[in-house]
Amino acid sequence: MFCRTKFSVCFCLTVAIAFTAASVPEAFAQQWSFYRGPGGNGTATTDAKLEGNLKVHWKVPAKAGFSSFAISAGKAITLVADGGNEYCIAMDAQSGKEIWTARLGKNKYDRGGGAGAMGNKGGDGPRSTPTISADHVYIYDAQLKLYCLELETGNEVWNQDILNAHKGRNIRWQNAISPVVDQQHVYVAGGGAGKSMLAFEKSTGKLAWKTGDEKITHATPVLTKINDQKQIIFFMQSGLIALNPETGENLWRTEFPYNVSTAASPVIFGNYVYGSAGYNVGAKLFQINDKIAKMVWEKPNRLVNHWSTPVYHDGFLYGMFSFKKYGRGPLQCVDPMTGEIKWSESGFGPGNCIVVNDKIVALADDGQLVIAQASPERYNELSRNRVLDGKCWSMPAMDNGKIYLRSTTHGTCVSFE
Repeated sequence: MFCRTKFSVCFCLTVAIAFTAASVPEAFAQQWSFYRGPGGNGTATTDAKLEGNLKVHWKVPAKAGFSSFAISAGKAITLVADGGNEYCIAMDAQSGKEIWTARLGKNKYDRGGGAGAMGNKGGDGPRSTPTISADHVYIYDAQLKLYCLELETGNEVWNQDILNAHKGRNIRWQNAISPVVDQQHVYVAGGGAGKSMLAFEKSTGKLAWKTGDEKITHATPVLTKINDQKQIIFFMQSGLIALNPETGENLWRTEFPYNVSTAASPVIFGNYVYGSAGYNVGAKLFQINDKIAKMVWEKPNRLVNHWSTPVYHDGFLYGMFSFKKYGRGPLQCVDPMTGEIKWSESGFGPGNCIVVNDKIVALADDGQLVIAQASPERYNELSRNRVLDGKCWSMPAMDNGKIYLRSTTHGTCVSFE
């Protein structure tokens, strides 16, 4: 099942840029081991520079997929597709050299379109991002199979076949949910009636709890705390559903329209939850009190986050707000309490961004890395560099002062000096 040879077809390093020692200092202690960073909210802090000359540490071919990087213990891990299968690739975070490759399930994606297409064809390849916890890697592949691998070797520890063992129900273009992991459990969605949302013991893969008769979206759940209550919020086709992560008990739920695909995760700040979807849906804000969700406002078919989850920072949302405006859609700053757009800058398309310190680190869909000030006053661009070819719909990752980026054709690691 698992390859132990160099994955020359999918991650050929013969044209990689030679690695040179980084000139940036050590950064924050928490590593970017999850889809949206240390806190699962798209933010991080660093002592490294985010302005100056761009330094490319490495750049390697990465065939097919929209998986982002997870980084921990000196390894940068992502998913790719080739030859009918998905693969998990572990690279040396410093050099980009392959450490191990693990073969996963089939790479069937309902004809998403050519990987290089920039129109409204999505391209094929994994949509999920691995999660690293301690000395293990957790992966939820396109066919709803959950894996636990050894971080050091890529050897399989356990797996759960949600599609077959739990009467799973997949979605058009297949699964894009990244596994959510805490101290005890791994959380995913996609099971059948009575077990749509599931938790497994992270060390053994044993089922901890199951609940719900819901259909999944492409949105990754969010583990958070609201009103001092720890909860995991799933964005399902019926709406937002918050569960007690220890027991699976329902805490609150809301209705939210669904049409074709919901792919951006909910954004939580204080006791507020923001959600958005494309395909003529739009955005809503809810306030959570005493396990009751009250809608604050809604913007039908406005403030659309197609799959680019915005980032909450110092009272404002920063992100790509558009639907199928490839190469044109704007990066915007939005007041989440009112839905007012504070500023808008076109030319980003459905890329993705994170916020590091007080800077927006944005990857446009055409491969341009843009650093801008995270301020509601005005759009203030600090730098712009083209770093990747192919289509860039993946989340940037920031670790040890370096930025890790993916496209449908390459992966790269850069920093500023």
